[in-house]
Amino acid sequence: MRRFLLLLALGAVSVAAQDDVTEAEDTHLRQLLAEAGSSPIEFIRALEIHLGRFPNSARKKELERSLVKAAIEANDERRILLYGERALDGEGNDLQVLERVTHALLATNDRDRAGRAWKYAERLEASLKEFEQDPPRSRRSQAQWREELDRGLARALLHKARAAARLGRLEDAVALAGRSYETYPAAESAREIGLLLDRAGKPEEALPHFADAFAISDPRNSDRDRARDRERLGELYRKNHGSEAGLGDLVLQAYDRTTALLEARRLRQRESDPNAGIENPMEFTLSGLRGEKLLLGSLRGSVLVLDFWATWCAPCRVQHPIYEKVKKRYEERKDVLFLSINTDEDPSVVEPFLKQAGWQKTVYFEDGLSRALRVSSIPTTVIVNKRGEISGRLTGFVPDRFEDMLVERIEEALRQ
Repeated sequence: MRRFLLLLALGAVSVAAQDDVTEAEDTHLRQLLAEAGSSPIEFIRALEIHLGRFPNSARKKELERSLVKAAIEANDERRILLYGERALDGEGNDLQVLERVTHALLATNDRDRAGRAWKYAERLEASLKEFEQDPPRSRRSQAQWREELDRGLARALLHKARAAARLGRLEDAVALAGRSYETYPAAESAREIGLLLDRAGKPEEALPHFADAFAISDPRNSDRDRARDRERLGELYRKNHGSEAGLGDLVLQAYDRTTALLEARRLRQRESDPNAGIENPMEFTLSGLRGEKLLLGSLRGSVLVLDFWATWCAPCRVQHPIYEKVKKRYEERKDVLFLSINTDEDPSVVEPFLKQAGWQKTVYFEDGLSRALRVSSIPTTVIVNKRGEISGRLTGFVPDRFEDMLVERIEEALRQ
């Protein structure tokens, strides 16, 4: 809902900025948006009423883009198609819109829709491959970025597989579904391969793929999905073998196969991101300004004061000298360590900021630690005791009290 409210606010502000919009049109839209409140359904209704009254509005395209986003929020398939295809007309390549429009087109077996879905799926795949050639400069976890990119590519390939099947190209469909599974192993793509092979008259070849769909560790695969996979697997196996004798061995083989596949993927992720898949904060490795590495686990036995900040955070600047004062208070103690942890998306802004502000340069990037520690706002201070346990947390700060509160938390951690 918060995302939708932001969408509504951005839409209202941006459309009001048009110089060639009449005062009557602007007043009409503002009144309708005010009446819509926070409901995506009412928001859609308001924009449709407005476009019905002003069909030639100079801001029609922008309003239709807002409509498709709201339709996605409301999970309105009809309007996703109606406004989504308009938004994608020409060179528009909004990834979310491409994915949802393609998915909606494939909801039926209509051949014309399948042809349109194929084209959108190709655009989605091409757009994602462009991102692959230009990795983000942000400090965001590279493993997370790769994970999301691979999942998106796998979805695009799966859409292409389903479109190809509806267009009567079964052999192409099987190959595309296989590429989807190789790109990002998931129950949905394994299941699709099985369905396509069964449809192609190859039930024995389909069985291992249904077993993979049932056995693979996939958080996006619901209990209902797994139950259906089990039922489908049993029916097909009995049809081909007369009973379920030997089915358990097939499932065990699928479990071993998919477990090994996911472990290999995890190891590849760890090569580019040492924090991939790690949940325990003390197992994280942080990188410094010069690429130096710090394993938090190596600091066990000391109380850690983790200061999460960003260059754009005004309260962080006010808080900084208070931190320095507390650090000086503990400078003789070797068992109290202060770590400055930057959370900026763009790492290139950090060093110039430190130089301009005159701050010390021993700074580490958060490298996913914010997620592990559930740091949702800054400034935030997390205190870890000598056993590596979270002992205290200060979210935000009260200038007049922060020094005393921080010292109190440190002393408490030292006593634990």
